[in-house]
Parts: sequence; structure tokens; C-alpha cells
Amino acid sequence: MSAVLGPMTNSSTPPPASSGTPANRRPLRRLTARGREEAHRVASPLELFFDLCFVVAVAQAGVELVHALAARHAGEGILNYGMVFFAIWWAWMNFTWFASAYDNDDVLYRVVTLVQIAGVLVLAAGISRAFEKHEFLVVWLGYVIMRAAMTAQWLRAARSTEGAERTMGLRYAAGVSLCMIGWLGLVVLPVGARVWVFVVMAVLEMCVPPYAEKDHPTSWHPHHISERYGLFTIIVLGETIAAATVAVKSGIDENDALGELLPIAAGGLLIIFAAWWIYFAVPIHGHLRSNGQAFLWGYGHYLIFASAAAVGAGLEVAVEQAVGKAHISTLEASAAVTLPTALYLLTVWALHSRYYKVGIAQQLVLPSTALLVIVCTFLGHWAVFAAGLVSALAVASGVVLAARRGAGEPGASGSGGSSGEHATSPVG
Repeated sequence: MSAVLGPMTNSSTPPPASSGTPANRRPLRRLTARGREEAHRVASPLELFFDLCFVVAVAQAGVELVHALAARHAGEGILNYGMVFFAIWWAWMNFTWFASAYDNDDVLYRVVTLVQIAGVLVLAAGISRAFEKHEFLVVWLGYVIMRAAMTAQWLRAARSTEGAERTMGLRYAAGVSLCMIGWLGLVVLPVGARVWVFVVMAVLEMCVPPYAEKDHPTSWHPHHISERYGLFTIIVLGETIAAATVAVKSGIDENDALGELLPIAAGGLLIIFAAWWIYFAVPIHGHLRSNGQAFLWGYGHYLIFASAAAVGAGLEVAVEQAVGKAHISTLEASAAVTLPTALYLLTVWALHSRYYKVGIAQQLVLPSTALLVIVCTFLGHWAVFAAGLVSALAVASGVVLAARRGAGEPGASGSGGSSGEHATSPVG
């Protein structure tokens, strides 16, 4: 479960997976907290495998969003996409923060993590039925598998600890278990009530971490967390590129429409390149030491991940509209790309880029770019290409502004970063 509240505790526990003592090489070990100042803390191969499997579900959600948008069911499609994506993202985030604090890499930990992966694959198998027939049984079963495995991890952590930390683990296990039951409303209640079930249960899910950690925060590692989120962003952007590439290839092969598709392909590539640059232009781990900042940053990535994946779906819709396969207007197809792009830009700015800006010019680059991207929606067949150019210009202007400020104020440290991080980071 997500451990995003409270200051990190000091722990002298050595890295369980890397220690050379015989006790720490045993197949089963106590699941105790890792040290917050642990050196060289990086994502493990199991975590990378976990991310790749979760992106399978993200891809399925994107495919169904494409079908809904192309069939002029935008409202219903976006709603279903948001609900399914929440389940994927929340399970991913919970494991990520738990692993940052408790990963001991023993056999049982690995097996339970693989069960979580099986759960997301079951969830992915039910996404099409959730979109098309409003049947959430398979999605719910996949979610229950993931959450039951997470509950087992928290019970194991509680068994290995004592005092306030043990209480925290038991609170997490109880909260996760109760929420699993609550989500059953998506299966048994009428279709009209399911939106309210989602809203209520999403709020309750997000209340579990502050309740569980009110007396004892977990010892998550800021560098590790920032790397994990960055890697998942890369994988989602990679899936976006893959989906758009396949769509363009199919359009060229089936319709010989290179002239119509080239602006979409070029603009989409510029958008994705800019999305990567803007996200990774600033060091964020220093801000994650703050209680409130870590909470907002971790939860806010729901919009970053969802909008990044939606850009890929939008590019597919734009391609289908350009070759006549989607019976929607050019304006609707353009909005499918520009609106999630603008949301991505604004969310990245709000979560961390703005903390590294100095002066009104740097502060306004990303919000202004988001507004211009929305304006590009009305440029007809050139909308996606124009949005890509605007995004690329945002990166270029950020680099120029940062270089000028760096030249004018040598050695000036960033107002929001930790030691050695500068406010002149080249972000748009």
C-alpha cells in the first residue's frame, strides 16, 4: 500500500537483498523496514518486470478508449477509462511504496509479487467487457487478487515488527481488505449506481494510507521512489509510441495515406519527446522528503500516467479519422490528442516543475504551452503537428531561459531542491 505520509524514519536495517551475511541469503527472511539512507538504492529486476506487466493493462485500457472515441462515445469511454486506470494505477502505486520500504527480496516476497502480476493480467483480460458490456466481474477479480497479495505482504510485515509499526501494518491490511469488499458494488449494483460506487471507494482507498500511518510512517527511499515513478513514465510513453506507430503503419499499408498521416506522426513524436524531456528535466527526490509534497506528488501521478497513455490513444484516433475509419470530425480527433497533452503538461508543472522555476518567465512556460496546445485543436488536419511544434518550442524556451539565468547567476542554488540542485534546470 502506498506509504506517502509522514517523515521517513531512521532505520539501521541493512539492505536485505544485498547483505553478504548467511542469514540474509536464506530463502525466507523477516520482512523488516529498509534504511532510508541506504546507498545505491535502485529499482530491482522484479520491479522492472512488475512495471512491464502492468503496462499490458494500461495498453488494453488505451485500446478500449480508442474504440470508444472513434465510435463517438467519448463521455462513456473516458469515464470507463478513468475507472479502470485507477485500479491499475492504485495497485501499482501501493506496491511501489511498500517495496521501497520493505523489499527483502526473499522467495516468499517474490512469489507474492508474482501473484500481484497475475492479478493485473486477469484485470487486463476483463477490460474489454467492462468497456463494452459494463461487466466488471473479471476486473474486480483481478483487483482482488492484487489486493489480497498486498494484504498478505502487510500482514507479514506486521508479524515481523512490533509496537506502532506493527499497528500500522495491521491497519493497512484491514483497510485494503475492507476496500476489496466495497469494490464488489461495481459487480452487484445497477449500472447507474456504479459511478457513485467508484467515487466513494476511490476516496476510501486514498484515505487508508493517512489512517494507517498516522502514528508511524514507513521508511520509503526518496531516490528509489523517484526512479520508480520515472521508469513507469518511460514505459507508458514507450507504449504510447508503440500504439501510435502501429496505427500509422496500418494506415499507410491499408490506405496508402502517407500525406495525411505524416503530420500526425511527426506531431505525435514531438509531443512524446517533449513529454519525456519535461518530466525528467528536474530532480524531484529532494522534495519527496516533505510530508505533504510526497503525498500530493504520489497521488498526482494518476493524471500524469493516465494522460500520457491517453495521448497514444488520441494519436490512434487521429490516424483512424484521417484514413476514414473513424466517423468523427477532425475537431474531435484533434481534441483526443491535444486535451490529454495539455493535461499532462499542467500536471507535470503543478507536481514538481514549478518548484524549480525562478522568475515569471520560467513559471509561465508550461501553463502557456498547455493553453496553446488546446488552441491547436482548431487547426484542422494540422492540429497534431502544431501541438507537437508548440511542445517542442516549450522545451527549447525552457533550455534558453535556464541557460540565461545560469549565466547571469552562477552558483545560484534552487529554491526548492536539495543541496546541489539548481533552479536553472532546463525544463519548459
